This record gives sequence, C-alpha cells and structure tokens, in this order.
Amino acid sequence: MLRVTFCLKRLPGLTRGEFQDYWRNQHAPLVREHGAALGIRKYVQSHSLSLSGAFPLADVRGSTGLDFDGVAQLWWDDMASFAAAGSTEAGRVAGALLLADEKKFIDLPNSPIFLSEDFHVID
Repeated sequence: MLRVTFCLKRLPGLTRGEFQDYWRNQHAPLVREHGAALGIRKYVQSHSLSLSGAFPLADVRGSTGLDFDGVAQLWWDDMASFAAAGSTEAGRVAGALLLADEKKFIDLPNSPIFLSEDFHVID
C-alpha cells in the first residue's frame, strides 16, 4: 500500500488543544465524507502528547524531538489509485474542500508531507 504521512503544525494563535479538537471533530468528518471520492483506504490521526513524555526517547537518540501537533496518515492501494484520486471531478472537488479546511488550522508551509511504501515487519 501507498501511504501519505503529513506531520502537522498548528497555525499560530491556536493552542494544541484547539488544533486537535478542530482536527478530530471538524476535519476528520470531512475526510470520512469525501474519502471514497479520493480513493482513500484508511485514515489515521495521531495526536501528539506533551513533549515532556517524549524527551527520554529523543535524548537517547540525540534528537531534538521536533514539536509536531500530530501526524495524519492516509493509505491508498498503490500509486495508480493515488494518482487517479485527482482525475475525477468528484476527486478534485473533494481535494479542494479538504485543502480549504486544512488552511483553517494547519500551518501548511511548516508541515512536512511525504509518500512512502509500507513494509510490515510485525503485524
């Protein structure tokens, strides 16, 4: 499967709690509503906890422990189904709606996004 991972930072002026509340209760229903038009097979939100709990994990690795407010993960069957998502009118409309909503709460220029392929080691 193909996965999109989106490391999210909130817009300035929002608290982490406000960001996560909007993401879960406003944005997630939009993804659920329009997911089929985009060919999305699975959508998972990972809401960040306080950084203080992550510091030992970061410290032992010499990491700075980047402060993301959450991570969104979306799965498609393959690259072809991902590419096909924007090839239909319904897909283009759904994509535009989701992007417009993301602009309400995500600091998009500072939120890295990337594609990957999953290789399961432990299921």
